[in-house]
Amino acid sequence: MSFENKLDRPLLVETPRDALGPLVRETVILEGREFFISRPGQSDKLLDHPTVREHFAADEYMPYWADLWPGARMLGKTLLREPSWPPGLTALEVGCGLGLPGVVALSLGMRVIFSDYDATALHFAAENARDNGLTNFETLPMDWRFPPSGLKVPLLLASDLIYEMRNVGPLIQLVKKVLAPGGECLLTDQDRVPMHHFRQTLQDEGLNFTMQMVRAGEPGGRRVKGTLYRIRLS
Repeated sequence: MSFENKLDRPLLVETPRDALGPLVRETVILEGREFFISRPGQSDKLLDHPTVREHFAADEYMPYWADLWPGARMLGKTLLREPSWPPGLTALEVGCGLGLPGVVALSLGMRVIFSDYDATALHFAAENARDNGLTNFETLPMDWRFPPSGLKVPLLLASDLIYEMRNVGPLIQLVKKVLAPGGECLLTDQDRVPMHHFRQTLQDEGLNFTMQMVRAGEPGGRRVKGTLYRIRLS
C-alpha cells in the first residue's frame, strides 16, 4: 500500500522561543514515581505567532508538542508496569514533544533517542531529561514521514500521534522501516476518530498487534480512557 505526503522532503521547524511565554514545571506522578516536566504555561498563545502560522500554511503544522497529553501519561505508566527491560535497550520516541515517555524509559535504564520535527520540542525533551538527572540520550530532528536511512531500533515509543487521518499511513510505514526484527512498538492513543482507520491499516500492512485499554489523568483532574497498541513485525 502506498501513502502520499503533501511535501516531497522533510519538514523541520522551530517554534520561536519568544513565543513560549512563562514556563510551568509540573510534577507528574506515574505508578507512585515522580517526574518533572517543564512546558509552556499558555500553549494556546503559540498559535498566534507569525512563524507558527507560516508553518501551518506550509503543512498544517500545529505546536502540539507544547502540551502534556494523556497518551504520554498512558505510555509512561505502561513502561513502568513492564516486569523488566534489558539494560541499555535503545528506544526511539517518535514525535516526542515534551518527552515524558522517553524520560520514563531513561529512568528504567534505557538509552533514548528523542525525535521530533520541531527543534524547540527537542530542546524541552532534553532539558526535561536532565532535570530528572538523566543523560543517556540523544536528540534527532526527524519528520516521521522521512526517517533517516539505516535507522533501526528495538523499541519505538509513540503517544497521541494519530490525531489526524493523514498521520496513519506515514506512522505505520515508519514502524515497518525503523523497527528492528523482533522489536516492538508501543503506541498509545485517546481513541480518536482515526483509530478505526489505524487498526484496519495495521491489518492491511500485515503487522501483528494487540490492543489493551489504558487510562491516565492528572491528579484530581479528568481521567481519559485510551488504547495501548503493541505492534510487532512478522
